[in-house]
Amino acid sequence: MVELLGTSWPVFIGMTVILTGFASFMTGQAVANTWHPMWHVVPYAVLLGVADRFLIWSLFDGKALLSGFVIDTLVILAIAAVAYRLTLARNMAGQYPWLYERTGIFTWRAKS
Repeated sequence: MVELLGTSWPVFIGMTVILTGFASFMTGQAVANTWHPMWHVVPYAVLLGVADRFLIWSLFDGKALLSGFVIDTLVILAIAAVAYRLTLARNMAGQYPWLYERTGIFTWRAKS
């Protein structure tokens, strides 16, 4: 798996999941708070993936592999998408309490 990632597991978890994952979580929240559609998260996740791969390459002597970039970007995109959906569900039920109610952490429904 190290050959596929282009770096070690601790570097992947520290840089991609924790550091860049926090940035992608905040990005997902920002896109949802400005009421933009979910596809706006994708270009931001790709840019964060480029930054993550560059930091891994420059700081930890990681390999600049396409597979590592794709895996990093998919992890970042998943975190941003979860943050987007959590924030959107909270905003829909919070700003329009007479119209919607939360049915779960990711969902809401129209009040009957």
